[in-house]
Amino acid sequence: MTDRTFHFTLGPVQGFVAQARRTRDFWAGSFLLSWLAGAAMQTVIAQKGTIVFPTADEDYLGWLHSKRGGKPPRQGGIPNRFKATVGEHFQPVLIEQAVRDAWRAVAEMVWRKDLARHCQRYPDSRVIWDRQIHGFWEIAWALGDDDSLLDRRKNWRTQLAPDEAGIKCSVMAGWQELSGLLAPDTKALKSVLEAFWQPIREQCGRDLADDETLCAIAFVKRRFPHYFEQVRVEKMPGDWTLHGWTVKPQTPSTLDLAAANWLARVVREGSETVLDRLHDAADALFAPSDCGVHRLRCVKDAYRARGLTHLNSSALFGHVLDNKKECPDQATARAMKQAIKALNLKEPPSPFYAILLMDGDRLGELLRKSGSAVSKALDRFTGKVPHIVDRHNGFLIYAGGDDVLALLPLEDALQCAAVVRQCYLDAFAAQNLESTISAAVEYAHVKMPLTRILGDSHKLLDEVAKEQRGRDALAVRVWKPGGQALEWAMPWARVFDQDGKLAIEQLAMQFTRDDTAVTDKEDDRFSSKFFYKIREHFDLLNPLRSKPGQAEEAVIFDDNDALSLLAVDYLASGIDKGRPDKLKIKDAERIIQPLLEQCRPVVRHKNDSTVSFSTSKRLEADGALLVRFLAHKGVER
Repeated sequence: MTDRTFHFTLGPVQGFVAQARRTRDFWAGSFLLSWLAGAAMQTVIAQKGTIVFPTADEDYLGWLHSKRGGKPPRQGGIPNRFKATVGEHFQPVLIEQAVRDAWRAVAEMVWRKDLARHCQRYPDSRVIWDRQIHGFWEIAWALGDDDSLLDRRKNWRTQLAPDEAGIKCSVMAGWQELSGLLAPDTKALKSVLEAFWQPIREQCGRDLADDETLCAIAFVKRRFPHYFEQVRVEKMPGDWTLHGWTVKPQTPSTLDLAAANWLARVVREGSETVLDRLHDAADALFAPSDCGVHRLRCVKDAYRARGLTHLNSSALFGHVLDNKKECPDQATARAMKQAIKALNLKEPPSPFYAILLMDGDRLGELLRKSGSAVSKALDRFTGKVPHIVDRHNGFLIYAGGDDVLALLPLEDALQCAAVVRQCYLDAFAAQNLESTISAAVEYAHVKMPLTRILGDSHKLLDEVAKEQRGRDALAVRVWKPGGQALEWAMPWARVFDQDGKLAIEQLAMQFTRDDTAVTDKEDDRFSSKFFYKIREHFDLLNPLRSKPGQAEEAVIFDDNDALSLLAVDYLASGIDKGRPDKLKIKDAERIIQPLLEQCRPVVRHKNDSTVSFSTSKRLEADGALLVRFLAHKGVER
């Protein structure tokens, strides 16, 4: 009998990964999902099957079943979906059993270590735990050569989430927290809730915040790193042994990411006396062992060079120091503020960080034509991504197949996206193939809920970069505490300037504050005043909106008129202040032309092998506002 094709998928991906209150939850969900998918892959291999797509990461799978040498995996690298060729005696049910056995093993380890003794007085907690642990995963598989089989199988929806009563989890919406209390509407009931959770919080330390009440799934995600090394299942389906390994529980927080480059510069340039004062003040507020900033390359290198220990980035931000819940000892908080002031820096750390999400474009069609070559290209690509993210001071959450998910400092996100894209193109070119990849970058204020930004990143990638801009594109959003501040997107072909550099970043470098005096003949500069009313200026210059039945927008000012009028505004913005040789209108037009190019929406069109671009007649201010945001690192001045 000929071999058959086995298709497998494990979910819910967004329900497990993206529901995260901390970056650690985000990483944990991706890590565990990858580990469980790896258990499924290894069980296929144990039944003499062969993983066809994507290429199985042998080093990763080795850590699952035999603990090979080298560094253990620290982030997700196995996709939740794969296909394999299998023989006549292959048993698909064993794959599903393997995933559930692996999940129960890690969950049971957490229960025994953290909850078993305490919950002896709360029998309902074990009932809730078992219901949630046993009923969470949606596993679908199909046998057959048609790649659409699995999607049709998933539509059956035979896996239904259990009903959840009572108080809901602080992290995963809709899931009941573990105390079993139905509704803490009175002070007495709230005290019962606290009586359940307070001893657990004291045991778990800073892993649980004072206001957090978690469901079983969220609790496993939060606590498994402490015990993952001890996970072992001797008799997995297919007759192999499953292992965990040592993982570091410290993960860079959003504050760590926001402060990384600022802190690295302070450590490199600060005097020993000032740095000692800074660290002593920070240690009086927060335990340095709780932070993950030292996992970011720029900070790691800076501290290693100075022979210093790490501080908790929470102590670097004014809004944290002013929060009496976070810093009840305000005298100690004031000492930290004085230590920061002693650095004599003009700027505090930026309160913004970035999420980078990337995904290959229409890979399914190419996979059907050149399956093995595509797998080799993706294997090469994903092998290089961790080093790229690390070089750009980021923390990789996931790199598997054509998907990349990473957290980065504001200053490094766009450059990292560009380098990852080039790596993707090179990997396919090495196989004599062409494929493209789109990217979404979300710049978020540290006060914004992480779950909200994570959920939005997929919409930004799918709806804006891919659908609105025609794929092979980059899309950016900025989120401030009040909500979405701006959105900008551009096909990759128009993102770079003639020197191959990111045009939007080059424009940001030209940005200067009003109080900067010019003493030489610098001419590539911008001022805040020029950007202050740029949205109003663009609205006046833009063509009138089309009426129903009109083929095109009515044009009042053509491109040359708009350029000239904005050049006048540019010269009136005070850019000539202190300049010995005043700029002329043609100089101003040359300077702002690249800015306007980044403010006109462009759509990529691909018909067969032909690619073309259409450029809107409208000017959108968000491109210019992104320049100002990047130049000021999100800090209003």
